[in-house]
Amino acid sequence: MNQHAMLPSSARRSPARLLGTIAAVFLAACTPQDAEDTAGDPPLQGATIGGPFTLINAEGQTVNWSDFDGDYRMVYFGYAYCPDICPTSVQRMMQGYSLFAEENPALAEQIQPIFITIDPERDTPEVVGEFTSAFSDRLIGLTGTQDQITQAAETFRVYNARGEDQPGGGYLMDHSDIVFLFGPEGQPIATLPTDQGPQAVQAELAKWVR
Repeated sequence: MNQHAMLPSSARRSPARLLGTIAAVFLAACTPQDAEDTAGDPPLQGATIGGPFTLINAEGQTVNWSDFDGDYRMVYFGYAYCPDICPTSVQRMMQGYSLFAEENPALAEQIQPIFITIDPERDTPEVVGEFTSAFSDRLIGLTGTQDQITQAAETFRVYNARGEDQPGGGYLMDHSDIVFLFGPEGQPIATLPTDQGPQAVQAELAKWVR
């Protein structure tokens, strides 16, 4: 399994341009890093990932990407009805953040964790708010119209597609499983290794948040 992401088999059938972009991200993100004091350039430096969006938070208020200017941002795209991958990744993401906050409270205040749904049909503001509050009060949940979510996912190079219908009703969503770290100017910095556990997320934050 790739250290930083899990893609369903259907992702391999997505357009070559999207897969090429994701592959480039993975190759950059997997470059071995030295110790914190010799971290070098961020793995995603110069990547065309992330950018303007207009979405809705759990209170029904409009939120723009520019609202987070000046803050580092941890960004994950998933959905509230996800049975396994999303809850696991978000939990490790926030556990890693909490570990970092224990040692670096001032720096942690400069980080905004963000969850963006890829399933706006079911993930209303209320549902997104309930999902994020189960992990941390620091985690912001965002939803929007289908067009808004599609635009945001494309901007952040996140693969997503409706999956198979489930017995008894409902459906799954296929999607990238990546937590991105962005800088105060919205620049992509690195991916956070949630598959390696909270301590690995903490270490990656310590490497780049200064």
